[in-house]
Amino acid sequence: MAQPSSFADSVDDPRITAQFLRQVHTEGAGDVTLVGVVHDHPASVARVRTVLETLEHDRLALELPPAALPLYRCYAREDASPPRFGGEMSAALQTSDADPVGIDAPNWSFLRRLCTRLVADRASPSIARRVVSSLGGATREALTCRVAATLTNATSMTIAYDDPIEYECGHDETPERQAKHERGHVAGVQALLGATAGTASALDYRDETREQCMIDRLESCRAEGDVVAVVGVDHLEALEDGLTASATRD
Repeated sequence: MAQPSSFADSVDDPRITAQFLRQVHTEGAGDVTLVGVVHDHPASVARVRTVLETLEHDRLALELPPAALPLYRCYAREDASPPRFGGEMSAALQTSDADPVGIDAPNWSFLRRLCTRLVADRASPSIARRVVSSLGGATREALTCRVAATLTNATSMTIAYDDPIEYECGHDETPERQAKHERGHVAGVQALLGATAGTASALDYRDETREQCMIDRLESCRAEGDVVAVVGVDHLEALEDGLTASATRD
């Protein structure tokens, strides 16, 4: 597989840059290409499709709970291109012929890691309650997706889990316009997160544990060959660092 920086430089598309594309190489195992996305954004959908159409890969990893994967596969079977629902995730499934895997929580590995960390850190009762509450919400969402997939497969209707996010930028906009809007959106979100950084929160516990579980799953996938992983752009650095550290140890 081509190095992401070289690939980005070789593609005349402002939506494909090193900001959103990373790669980790491991001797004796497959490469992992991380494609950062903003959920439902037209630039992200286009980036995912272009990368998957261009780079050879053996596995497609998606930041989705395993229980939600069947619903997004239903979305991907629609004739619409990109699919009406599921944003960049269903677009990835529609584009790639590789075997897909959902790498996000909730799952048993995530639960075990999360409980171990809360105990080891002696987290306050208030943080623990908020973590459990957010976990319950994520579990309900995953199960809702599984039920929606069952109904979609059993009927002629497509059951939408949620409405697509509407941006002031559509799929018919120029690549330049899409890229500029997406970069502005990411910068705004990162500025907001930066203003609240520095204090431990339930969200920190949840997301850091999610990222470690995603790293573990990607390590397993790359043992089978080259992997393209579609993940939220805010996870790119943590996943790249974790996979690189693992590759160095190996």
